[in-house]
Amino acid sequence: MFLRLASKHRDFVKDLVMNLQALAVVLEQHGYPASCYTCGDQLNSASFMVSLGDNHLIRFLVSDYGITWTEMRDDRELMKLEGAEAISQLEELAGLIKKAIQTSEDSEYLSPKGKRSLQGTVSSVKTRR
Repeated sequence: MFLRLASKHRDFVKDLVMNLQALAVVLEQHGYPASCYTCGDQLNSASFMVSLGDNHLIRFLVSDYGITWTEMRDDRELMKLEGAEAISQLEELAGLIKKAIQTSEDSEYLSPKGKRSLQGTVSSVKTRR
């Protein structure tokens, strides 16, 4: 039973890392500085970061040891979440980005105005401590 759970957990982490890599690519393509670094090619850990402008930074770490979401502004930690809460926050960010991209495609290009709307939306997310 425990070997099966360990295998499922490794698969989950690998899937999450691949999704973070894809999210970083999409963000870069739409003008948001983003990166996703992994250790080796086994996809068992990653460090994802995106800058939303105005010194607003999101960092998401995933490994076999845990999952952490950290949101910072002006080098001050606004919010730090772990586990399922961190993944929920990542899902919310992905949804906001998708909405901002769709809005920008409706206006034919991604403009700085589109970025501002994403920044405003993300910063309006409930900050928990």
